Amino acid sequence: MATDDLPETFHVTTDEQLRAVSSLTRHRIMAVLRFEPATITQIAERVGLAKGSSSYHVRLLERAGLVRVVRTRKVRGVTERYYAMAARSVVLPDPGEGGPDVLMRHAVADLEAAPVDGERHVRMAHLRLTGEQFAELGARLEALADEYRGLSDPSLPDASFVFALFHPGSRARGEGGGR
Repeated sequence: MATDDLPETFHVTTDEQLRAVSSLTRHRIMAVLRFEPATITQIAERVGLAKGSSSYHVRLLERAGLVRVVRTRKVRGVTERYYAMAARSVVLPDPGEGGPDVLMRHAVADLEAAPVDGERHVRMAHLRLTGEQFAELGARLEALADEYRGLSDPSLPDASFVFALFHPGSRARGEGGGR
């Protein structure tokens, strides 16, 4: 199955799906499957897991509907299954005020695990924007991510593009200040 045949988005709506995507290991497995199908053995090698662990995590993702078998083939009497993402992108529910943002936690964990001698572009900028500027910047960042996702070549090394554009809450509320 080519990625052209995939639905654009998969909306995480159930607790089972949320638990499945909340695991950093399963997040990394989904990253492997983002551009091309892979077998349990290939996934295990790319993520650095034992085959049994890889199989366990893929089964949980499959049960949650996030990945699916896209083809099979017989190899020495054993059926080899190729798994792929169920959609091009996964949309997570809003964590709500004070809730953990699974996507950003995974992004930070991936950044911390990235080779320190590799090229990185990490930046944080504090901005003051009108509502219109805020919306425009968000749309431009999303369009940029979509443009480069369209240029992705599975034969090239993985690269992650993460952004968060938000209005931070008041820090004084949760820190006991203001008495």
